[in-house]
Parts: sequence; structure tokens; C-alpha cells
Amino acid sequence: MKSISIIGGTGNQGLGLAMRFVKAGLPIVIGSRDDTKARIAVDEIKEKFPNAQVEGVDNTTAVEMGDIIILSVPYKFMVDTIKSIKGALTEDKILVSLCVPLAIAVGGKATEMVRPWEGSAAEQAQSIVPNVKVVGAFQNICAARLMDLENTVEDDVLVCSNDKDARQEIMDLVKMIDGLRGINGGTLCNCRITESLTPLIIGLNIRYKVTKGLGIRFTYLYDI
Repeated sequence: MKSISIIGGTGNQGLGLAMRFVKAGLPIVIGSRDDTKARIAVDEIKEKFPNAQVEGVDNTTAVEMGDIIILSVPYKFMVDTIKSIKGALTEDKILVSLCVPLAIAVGGKATEMVRPWEGSAAEQAQSIVPNVKVVGAFQNICAARLMDLENTVEDDVLVCSNDKDARQEIMDLVKMIDGLRGINGGTLCNCRITESLTPLIIGLNIRYKVTKGLGIRFTYLYDI
């Protein structure tokens, strides 16, 4: 079984994913710039799952320990975070980007986004670590749904990557979370579309007052 490290696992979305993976019986490493915060997140997980296989360490150590590295940080911290762990991101690892370039990173609204020169946050990440297999996934999952452990998350997760094997591996990982389906989203450039769905969903949540957040489900897709 490949090990999973979550960089930014102390935030709501990263912590929610950690709890869902732990619930599925997977070992998890929580990474943070401050390893004390990582250990606090571990304590929070173990309150709910006393037998969880989970550790809390600094970001670089988390990358060294993991085979699949899930990057769950606000977009404004993405580039600096990747640069800080770049030395530990070897060719055999998969980097999964949850980052969405919301306009709040530059003082704008969460219902709008900025467009990186590369086209998407995932493509920008790939440009920083060209030797690493980068996958875009989980960008449209609401943290509140992940943290609501009493209920399944009835969402589809679009998984995009230029590496077919890495794409399939993350699609299989998505399915480990009860209720989620991993959908083949094609190559990494399609993250320009998947990331842009997030501010749309945020706006819908506001207008329709959906406190735990809307999700995406593709109908009539059965053979996955």
C-alpha cells in the first residue's frame, strides 16, 4: 500500500481528506510548516479514530515519507510551498494539487478566479517540478462535506494528469472515500476547467444558502 502525505493537512480540506482516508483504513502523514500544528491535527483525528495510523511532521519530512503527496494549501502559498519541498519531490512520487487560484489570493472575491500564466494552478505546479507526476484532483469538494463524517460525500472528483498511470492511481484512491467517484478528466490542461468550477460552486452555495456546500455528480455515467 502506498503511503499518503497531506501537505496543509491542518486546514479544513486537508484535515477532512485525512479523516476520510483514515476512516477507509489508510495510513496518513500530516505535513505542516509547523510540526506542532501537524501533531495537533493528529490528536484531532485520533479523538475520532483512536486506532488511526497517522503521524504529524514538518512538510519536508512528510514528502520524504509519502508516495502520494496531496497539496492542500491556499493558492497564495502554493508556489512557495512547492519550492520548499521541491528537493524531496523525487520522480517516483505523485503530487496531487487541490489548489484553486481564487481571486482572494490577490484581494479579490472567492467567487472569482485569477488565471496563472501556465493556465491553471496544477499546470503551474507542474512547471515548478517538471520531473514529478502532477495530478489535479479534489478541487471541487467542500471541506464541510468532508468533515461531516456521519454522512457520505456524494460527489464526483475529476482527476486530470498528463501521466495516465498516475491519473488512474488517484482515481482509484478517490474511490476509497465512501460516496466519491474518480472520473477520468483527461490531461492536466483540463484543470483550467475543473478549477474554475470551484468559484462557481462557491457562488451557488452563497445564493442558495447551502451551508455544507454543493457537489458535482455526472449523470448516466455507470461504467467506472
